[in-house]
Order: sequence, then C-alpha cells, then structure tokens
Amino acid sequence: MAADLRSAHTKRAANLSIDAALLSEARRLDINISRAAEEGIAKAVAGAKAALWRAENLEALQSSNAYVEANGLPLGHYRQF
Repeated sequence: MAADLRSAHTKRAANLSIDAALLSEARRLDINISRAAEEGIAKAVAGAKAALWRAENLEALQSSNAYVEANGLPLGHYRQF
C-alpha cells in the first residue's frame, strides 16, 4: 500500500552521495538505483516514525506493563492456554 501511495506522488530529482564501490556493484547487478534508494529511505522513515511513536507513548506503555505485572491480564481468566 505504501508503495502505491508513493507512486501516485510526483517524483523529484535529488543529489545523493553514494559509495563509489557500492554504486558500481549495484550497476553491475542491474539494480535500479533510484528505486533502491527510495525503498531504503522509506524504510528509514518508517523506522524513525516507529521510534518516535514509542518515545511519545513510553509512559503509557510502561503504565500498562506495570498494571499487567501487578494485576495480570484484565481478561486472563478467560484464556484457554
């Protein structure tokens, strides 16, 4: 789905500095440099967003974990495993 959203957007040129040996190897292997860079940037953005979400919600996560440690799962008595 994310790839579909990205492809619907206008693409813009960007200047990148890439290790020369890595670039040569990628070209030798017929790797689409633009696509590979875009996929790598998309993964980096997703990772940064996930880390930001965890940082923003750290207090709530810790509170929830503390509750479960002290009281068990709220509906734990219904579990069959």
